[in-house]
Amino acid sequence: MSEDQLDRIDRNIITAMAKNGRLSMAELAEKVGLSKTPVQARLKRLERDGYIRGYAAIVDREKMGEGHVAFVQVKLSDTRSAALDAFNRAAAAVPEIEQCHMMAASFDYLLKVRTRDIAAYRRILGERISGLPHVAQTSTFVAMETVKDR
Repeated sequence: MSEDQLDRIDRNIITAMAKNGRLSMAELAEKVGLSKTPVQARLKRLERDGYIRGYAAIVDREKMGEGHVAFVQVKLSDTRSAALDAFNRAAAAVPEIEQCHMMAASFDYLLKVRTRDIAAYRRILGERISGLPHVAQTSTFVAMETVKDR
């Protein structure tokens, strides 16, 4: 099924589940205006087809001691496929890297890094991020406040 084959009800199911993945089938059915059985079938199809990839708790990172957020621009010394693959695998293995995006920009990657504080970030930058394969240069931007996190 392609995105253009999703109807209004499928989109409403996705929106409702994205807001609250713990909705019961009865609650979801009421929100989208169908009975439980067809809603359950649609939800299973959306999961099977990969539109809904999973469900997760929204964690208060501040309370978990991971309130410091830094965004890191990374320039690589080599951008051939093998170098990109090596960087991707290594970055995926660093738990403090919450997100890693390949960019079409004056740099190659943008990382979102979570740590306890600036000292912990400095250690991760020096010991892990700078040591990732083919890293030539990094630039760090520290978030002062999260205004929106969807």
